[in-house]
Amino acid sequence: MERFNITSDRLRDMAEEYGSFYLYDGAIIEGQAKSLKEAFSGIDFLYSVKCNPYPKILQTLCDLGYGADAASAGEVLRAEEAGFLPEDIYYVAPGKTRSDIRRTWGKCTLIADSLDEVRWIDEEAERAAAPDDAPIHIGLRINPDFGFENGDPAPSKFGVDEDQAIAALSHWHGAAGMMSLRRVSVKGLQVHLRSQVLDTEALRIYYHKVLELADRFGEVCGGLDFVDMGSGIGVPYAPGDQPLDIRTLGKAVEEELCTFRKKWPGTRIMIETGRYLTCQAGLFVTTVVDRKVSCGRTYIILRDTMNQFLRPSLARLVVHYAREHAPEGREPLFTAADAFPFWVVKRVGGADKSSGSAGASDRMETVTLTGRLCTAADVIAEDVSLPKLSPGDAVIIGNAGSYAATLSPWAFSSMEKPTEFFI
Repeated sequence: MERFNITSDRLRDMAEEYGSFYLYDGAIIEGQAKSLKEAFSGIDFLYSVKCNPYPKILQTLCDLGYGADAASAGEVLRAEEAGFLPEDIYYVAPGKTRSDIRRTWGKCTLIADSLDEVRWIDEEAERAAAPDDAPIHIGLRINPDFGFENGDPAPSKFGVDEDQAIAALSHWHGAAGMMSLRRVSVKGLQVHLRSQVLDTEALRIYYHKVLELADRFGEVCGGLDFVDMGSGIGVPYAPGDQPLDIRTLGKAVEEELCTFRKKWPGTRIMIETGRYLTCQAGLFVTTVVDRKVSCGRTYIILRDTMNQFLRPSLARLVVHYAREHAPEGREPLFTAADAFPFWVVKRVGGADKSSGSAGASDRMETVTLTGRLCTAADVIAEDVSLPKLSPGDAVIIGNAGSYAATLSPWAFSSMEKPTEFFI
């Protein structure tokens, strides 16, 4: 919590006024954004809007020269409102409807998720275009003929299998197939296989394979405008996680690009990033409503928990139901059992102003943190050691800047929508 540009006293005052809220620190986001740009040469970055679409965050990243990775028509419109230009918004998601395509027409670069979707976009272009308009360049998401690291290719709801895509593009770009697509031309690729990766070498191998795939598709398409290599760059959540070495990764990618650009100098290479920019720049603050002891266990009842910040409760559910000792992450719902640090800010008149979950105190106690929802699943921490809590004290949860407010079921049990602040 030391990184945040706010005092414990101010957090306490806000907790007393608002009860629960999110706080995003723009300086931390800006630092993370600049560190990526400094580490990678020749790469453009897209911010994944679904990670956190708070308007001030979008505006900050737009001002820093980031593009937008939009996963819905609504996200395209949010990015447009934040100031992103159409050429810097890339819309990739499965199941786009014709309405989605029409709503976002001219506001972004469309990346089709299926061969039928390519045809639907072509029909929309035919409807919207003047007779002498140049073809519209779009992208295509590929399910590649390789897995992450040394894994085998896997079936997926996302994208088009590589062999199917090659066959279709060979037809569309061949002389005999010129009339099969009237108004669009596939001139970009998107690939995404894994999120939240902390292994530098695994990401290097993945990017290498994506660039080899881009070379193959470049031959078929007569060159590519862009290659979106997807996400992957992770952040340390659990105490034992080691940060990704982005400088080493950036140098490795630069070496890979040197070979690729000798043949395809004009292709824009992009990497999507979401949580790397915002995860550790967010706090969720909520207040103690009540405390009780049942069969020797101390329960702390908090004002808002899974209804406003779902992921800590999901972590508890996964741990309860998984048979493995350390269940594998399933992003963005579950990363690790201990992915969220806790701190305490005491109310006015409390004994301690601010204490961390790892701090020493003669008033520490072991508690279970729960919320007000009428479900036994509303638990965000079990047997956690914290300073003794009383009604009115504030509990602060870290790693709350990504997949948090907008992922949470605040309408469940007719609760309130989370309040958000940006400093």
